Amino acid sequence: MNMSSHKKRTYHSETRKTQAAQTKGRILATAKSLFHSKGFEGVTIEQIAQAADASGPTIYALFQSKRGVLRALMDEALPANQFEALVKEAMQEKSPKKHLALSAQIARRMYDAERAQMEIFQGAAILSPEFKELEKERELRRYMRQEESIKMIAKEGVLLKGLSLSKARDILWAFTGRDMYRMFVIERGWTSEEYETWLAQLLVKMLMGTEE
Repeated sequence: MNMSSHKKRTYHSETRKTQAAQTKGRILATAKSLFHSKGFEGVTIEQIAQAADASGPTIYALFQSKRGVLRALMDEALPANQFEALVKEAMQEKSPKKHLALSAQIARRMYDAERAQMEIFQGAAILSPEFKELEKERELRRYMRQEESIKMIAKEGVLLKGLSLSKARDILWAFTGRDMYRMFVIERGWTSEEYETWLAQLLVKMLMGTEE
């Protein structure tokens, strides 16, 4: 293969990747708008395809289903690499209090990023069994990830006396959930900073029995 042919193939490959990324972005933006205006159940793949100037088969190839489109929107809110970086920082923090403060920061950052999609998620949760199953998967994953946090706090010997690892983990999972953010920030008008500060203080008090 000569150098010219290699350059052409590389160029065409990069062009296809760019076009695919643009198509995917256009589909997600369109789906988000339609879900917001019509509700998750009121939108079909065909409607998304028509509004996004794409084909149904293209959407199925990229996302497999309407549930897949919704999953991509949820994951798009806080990209995996950013989320993993926050989790890694928290797990490297040896001070239990600072670790819990970082847990509160992760919750705040995640839900701040999701805020634009909150109404979509709420509507889908009420109407769609598929969404409920998807959300159940995400919540289980979040619960499993928090096991190491509780083990670390227990290892330092600062876990509240009489509090089992299981209940401590349940508390951390429940108070860092989306509903708590929604009630305080969305419904009651707290700032994200106020929510994060309150959550950090609450976690320290509930899990360690001390003030931050």
